[in-house]
Amino acid sequence: MQTPPPDAGLRVLVVDDDLTVAEVVAGYLGRAGYEVTRADDGAAALECAARHRPDLVVLDLMLPGMDGLEVCRRLRAEGPVPVIMLTARGDEDDRILGLEVGADDYVTKPFSPRELVLRVESVLRRSRTGPAAVSGAPVLVGGLRVDPAARHVSKGGDDLALTMREFDLLVFLLRNPGRVVGREELMREVWGWQFGDLSTVTVHIRRLRGKVEDDPARPRLIRTVWGMGYRLDAGCDEGAGGGEGGEGGEGAGLTGYAGDASDASGAGVLGRRPMPPGPPDGSVPPARTDRLDRPGCSATAEG
Repeated sequence: MQTPPPDAGLRVLVVDDDLTVAEVVAGYLGRAGYEVTRADDGAAALECAARHRPDLVVLDLMLPGMDGLEVCRRLRAEGPVPVIMLTARGDEDDRILGLEVGADDYVTKPFSPRELVLRVESVLRRSRTGPAAVSGAPVLVGGLRVDPAARHVSKGGDDLALTMREFDLLVFLLRNPGRVVGREELMREVWGWQFGDLSTVTVHIRRLRGKVEDDPARPRLIRTVWGMGYRLDAGCDEGAGGGEGGEGGEGAGLTGYAGDASDASGAGVLGRRPMPPGPPDGSVPPARTDRLDRPGCSATAEG
């Protein structure tokens, strides 16, 4: 008897107004064991989320009417739910915004559906397990009080609203005080990814500094070690260390992960508009630019 995948039965809401993209993503996720619900615009997505309570949302940035950023904001206002943002935009600011409104990850179109499934698995795994605790007791460092067991951080008696990934990042740095850690290591240990856009780490470091540092432009707790990575200085002394910069610089542009030209199954990349006609056997059909004829959400039981 075949063993069901560890995430079998978890609900994923796919929000995309491109029929082809939505169908293929839903199909791959369905075959991976997820229960998939689809919506083709922002209003339908919020309705579906309220009705079905997804464990994760795959959300297109470029939606008609209410865009993905606003949908993400409203979803997060209702409670913590992991969000993976899909974007066809090449503008760095758009992708940064996706992360800054609380998206846990983003994937740039065109992308490999199999790679997206791996991202979904990674985000869900991190949302369920979190990082290893620093210790059983709260930790005091740099004016912060970090309670790993309660996943709570305060500064000067005021609670800090850290996202799941920001908290995981802070805890990992606390477990490695004084040691320089590169973005590759942070992506592997905090995100659980062996590949991906390293600028995802850069954006989260910037967001975390904005919440825990007195002066984010001149950080004293989370330092940049130029060309190498980041270091948590528990002593918080003035002097060396930087704000913008680091491995390629904090200001380095987000390159976006577009996926390989094809994946192991021959499914190719998804979301390129337009895609070449006449796909080979087993490939994703050419993406269409038309929208779903009937707005709303629909449950998918594929795979």
